[in-house]
Amino acid sequence: MAYALGIDTGGTFTDAVLLNAAREVVAASKSLTTRFDLAQGIAASLDGLPAEWLAQVELVSLSTTLTTNSVVEGKGSPVCALLLGYDAHQIKTSGLVDLLGHDAIESLPGGHDAGGVALAALDEAACRAAIAKHAPRVSAFAISATFAVRNPAHEMQLRAWVQELCDVPVTCGHELASSLGAPRRALTAALNARMISHVKTLIDSVQRTLAQRQIDAPLMIVKGDGSLINVASALQRPVSTVLSGPAASVLGACALSGLDNAIVADMGGTTTDIAVVRGGLPALSFDGAMVGNWRPMIEAVKVYAIGLGGDSEVRLQGGEGLTIGPRRVLPLSLLVHQHPQFLAVLERQQSEIPHASQMRFAQALSADPAHLGRLNDSEMRAWERLCQGPVDLEAANMHDRDLARAVARLERKGLAIYTGFTPSDAAHVLGMSAHWSAPAAVCAARIWARQMRHMYGLGKWPLGDAVAPARDVVAKVTDTICQKLIEAGLNDAGQMNEANAGKVAALLTAMALGRNGPAANANANANANAAAAAAAHTPGAAGVQQPVFALQFSPDLPLVGVGAPAGSYYPAVARGLGVQLVVPPHAHVANAVGAVLGQVAQRVHMTVTQPVRGTFKVFTPDGPLDFRVLDEALAHARTLAADEARARALAAGAATVELSFGQMDNRVENEIDGDVFFESTVSVTAFGPPLRKKVSP
Repeated sequence: MAYALGIDTGGTFTDAVLLNAAREVVAASKSLTTRFDLAQGIAASLDGLPAEWLAQVELVSLSTTLTTNSVVEGKGSPVCALLLGYDAHQIKTSGLVDLLGHDAIESLPGGHDAGGVALAALDEAACRAAIAKHAPRVSAFAISATFAVRNPAHEMQLRAWVQELCDVPVTCGHELASSLGAPRRALTAALNARMISHVKTLIDSVQRTLAQRQIDAPLMIVKGDGSLINVASALQRPVSTVLSGPAASVLGACALSGLDNAIVADMGGTTTDIAVVRGGLPALSFDGAMVGNWRPMIEAVKVYAIGLGGDSEVRLQGGEGLTIGPRRVLPLSLLVHQHPQFLAVLERQQSEIPHASQMRFAQALSADPAHLGRLNDSEMRAWERLCQGPVDLEAANMHDRDLARAVARLERKGLAIYTGFTPSDAAHVLGMSAHWSAPAAVCAARIWARQMRHMYGLGKWPLGDAVAPARDVVAKVTDTICQKLIEAGLNDAGQMNEANAGKVAALLTAMALGRNGPAANANANANANAAAAAAAHTPGAAGVQQPVFALQFSPDLPLVGVGAPAGSYYPAVARGLGVQLVVPPHAHVANAVGAVLGQVAQRVHMTVTQPVRGTFKVFTPDGPLDFRVLDEALAHARTLAADEARARALAAGAATVELSFGQMDNRVENEIDGDVFFESTVSVTAFGPPLRKKVSP
């Protein structure tokens, strides 16, 4: 029998599943993700599957949240953005300064206008100087020129110079997005460049692990739209794998639940992702999905990804009170599970005067070569120390301040990770989870509560109580998920954008859950219910008034909860919002299941305009072409787009290819001129099943 192997590498766990020909899960395995060496976690998951079945694997497909997490957390490899024809305002609105910093951006003459005509000639000397300046210090280059989607000549020439001068990957904006909007296209190119080394490391780890087990089958990766590409295509366009994990979880949730219409919520270690599914297919965002604070120009599942997961840091946010995420930290229960010697440190800190370095340890996270090559002597010493094991930052601050400061810089670069109090720790305190160290979680809750009270004046928990603060953290997680579900519903209705939906959702969440929401503990809820019941039967009593509005989710769209913490948080969410909850079998490995269910799909868009009456311009990858007849221009655009889509699908690993055509016209009809054509976007999608290895019966 032939099997398909699905692998999902997330920020906390790496999952592996085997599906038979009927797409049924026959085996599943879960292990910790080993960020320092991803191959270890992948190997551990594969070792949990029957070896005799692994020998019969005909397809391997991978999904990952590592690219999503890197965007949400603002982490990535150092890159340089080479911008052609951009003015200061465009650079500011692009968000590149926040993403990369001023020093990583080079503004150069060049670019084109809306008709594909060059605004200025390329300055070869300046371009070569900029490349030589940054090449030794970056992992990749991102190139973006104004109106490159109308004429990519300058981007292609600049890429040729980069490839001539250095052996560093380079990505061009026109190859990633076909829409106008130079600032967002530049941001997309920069995000793509930052992910190349991460995706390459993941692919290398998977390929090495498969080879060790003699699994010789095509390796595919899930894109953010749920379709598949092979590893060669993924390395060219790694930004397309942003939302890979969320897309796979949607496909897996639908397959495991058997539902075609649902709200899918997937909570992992770093993010919670929400998507609406109708007719068995998630809605796609063709204008780019919102990921953390960024909206890259990628066609992806319309998902609401927030920095809230089991490993999100619980902290105090000025003016907002208790906040969870978006920074991911290492749960203290996990640290002690892996390094039991640190439990004694936490036990001692419980009775000491609160300060910021308590329960703070640092651990090596990612050995990014580009970052390591830029470390100074003190940072390299800190890195070598981290490679020997976790560093106690309280001790470092007392005895080796230079080490503590260097470790902090490594954490900002994404090379190290701090520990902190997390929802996973709170769940261990309350007995909702039991796979790591519960004693460490209890110590962490007590230390964190003392810090919040004595350092920030937050909370009124009894001294030494771990349960009450843990309940408040779990309740805050529940409230946040509820708010995001309401926000997703408002935005799905098409009446509000994300910003306005977020503001209204906060108010509706408070109304739906009551003034205190699920934050009240069980006794408080019982007392409130009793008081309300008594008030309802007592004339003149100050009872709870019947609200004017009642929030209700559609009964035809149940909530499907997937991810490792699904059983811990979603029951309370469903009760609070009055929505039906479905937690399907194998919900904890839904991403890995969804990874092998997609098809290869490649979309190509081509624009036709009428800049002057009687001239129709087709913007091709080789530059604009003029036609005198509209039908001839549209036919040429369809032919070029079809050829390009077919070639991309085959190159991405499709076994066979079918084509789907679409066209969106911008026309105006008036009494004087009749039907006036302005612009048309011709779209062609090439799709088909992925290539599979022939397995002997």
